[in-house]
Amino acid sequence: MKSLIALLTGAAVIVAAPVLAQNANSALETALASETRDEDRARDAFRHPAETLNFFQVKPEHTVVEYAPGGGWYTRLLVPYLASSGRYLAMNGDSDARIYRDRASEARTKGWTERFPEAAAEWTGMPVEKITAFESDEVPEDVAGQVDRVVIFRSMHGLLNGNRADAELRAVRGLLKDDGMVGVVQHRAKADAPWEISHGTRGYLKQTQVIALFELHGFELVGTSEVNANPKDPANWDGGVWTLPPILRYGDENRAQYEAIGESDRMTLLFRKAN
Repeated sequence: MKSLIALLTGAAVIVAAPVLAQNANSALETALASETRDEDRARDAFRHPAETLNFFQVKPEHTVVEYAPGGGWYTRLLVPYLASSGRYLAMNGDSDARIYRDRASEARTKGWTERFPEAAAEWTGMPVEKITAFESDEVPEDVAGQVDRVVIFRSMHGLLNGNRADAELRAVRGLLKDDGMVGVVQHRAKADAPWEISHGTRGYLKQTQVIALFELHGFELVGTSEVNANPKDPANWDGGVWTLPPILRYGDENRAQYEAIGESDRMTLLFRKAN
């Protein structure tokens, strides 16, 4: 395990990246080309799904958990990719551990496990039986310790902002097989960014922070990739990462500038369970 002091201070850590597949296999190619992704495909240039899943070493026969799938951009790729020989599962955080602004938002959140499989089936054209959803405090018995990969896309800042990172990473570790791994894509703050920019409320975190957090929770870093890097992003927006596409929180104000930058600069990390 690497020195925590080095990680927290930003000292250079050289990491050997996993060997990447030279070509996406036929199952991934088919999933990428599906007409159910027609509206998603414009984001491929920024999110590099084939390269990202290859870096995470996700195979079509794997059992894969997508953490906090949200609007389903990766869901619409992963469900058909895994449909023939693998298994797709979605996990959200413990809804009882949250504070709600009103009863309606509480009801929506607590109804997610029932709604999500039906929504994902409609998005992908796959049978609803192919899709399982659960909360982190209600992991099915046949899932605990049986997962090949957990993927977490652009969600780490939300876990830290909600003081839920400790509990959720413990739950993630409990999902994995002994050789299971976790792939993370996260908006990246500059290495020298001040605390007010890099502590998560603007969506950005330092890469060293995320690595240190995972190491504290029983993981070791396998590799890093720059496949989702965007050097055009200064990562210091007053309006946070949501200033940029696809949110464009300021509408048409400076829209051309933000669209020329594209989506945020992102770290791409792969972890395994530490012994």
